[in-house]
Amino acid sequence: MKVKICGITNLADAQAAAAAGADYLGFIFYPPSKRAVDVETAAGIAAQLRAYPGCPGLVGVFVNESGERMAEILNRCQLDLAQLSGDEVPFLVGDPASPIFGRAYKALQPATFTEAEVEAEWYLPKQGDDAGPPDHPLLLIDSYHPNLRGGTGETGDWEMSAKLAASVPGLMLAGGLNADNVAEAVRQVQPFGVDVASGVEASPGRKDHQQVRDFITNAKAAAAG
Repeated sequence: MKVKICGITNLADAQAAAAAGADYLGFIFYPPSKRAVDVETAAGIAAQLRAYPGCPGLVGVFVNESGERMAEILNRCQLDLAQLSGDEVPFLVGDPASPIFGRAYKALQPATFTEAEVEAEWYLPKQGDDAGPPDHPLLLIDSYHPNLRGGTGETGDWEMSAKLAASVPGLMLAGGLNADNVAEAVRQVQPFGVDVASGVEASPGRKDHQQVRDFITNAKAAAAG
């Protein structure tokens, strides 16, 4: 079970999440977000994290940025992956000509399971028949909202997510998760991983370190059985 702590804005929160066993840390490069971070700040945090062994995977979260701009930020900040949380075209994820090919995955906010299936087919990277288990997220499913790009704090449709997880390897679950409900979410959905931002905060952009530790512990314990 992989755990992503998203909305990192400062080094102390990043270090606490890494020490607690987070597999991924997310940096949001979307100014309207309450958890947005600028490129220089993210680069500084990442440089500190890279100095220590066992650095989590580092993810940039983008909304409707160009492939070239995302690649530039990934390289500048030493990030591993780009999470596409807007209306990006499938080309950016699945075409070898994309500047971020092989290091990007799409976040979905489907209103129905039919919509989820269609979008998964569009955005799921092609896997060979002999492909083993994914080593990073291939898709993320978040709570539906007609206007907001994630970070709503609203719990998603776990039944729909479970149906999608059964057929989509590498599905990461987001949407209204916290330390109290993540174990049940893991049991019901059985995703590749779980993603949390507002559910472990003391205030927007500032993590509650005990909640971070509890969230990671509970998620991994539920996956272990």
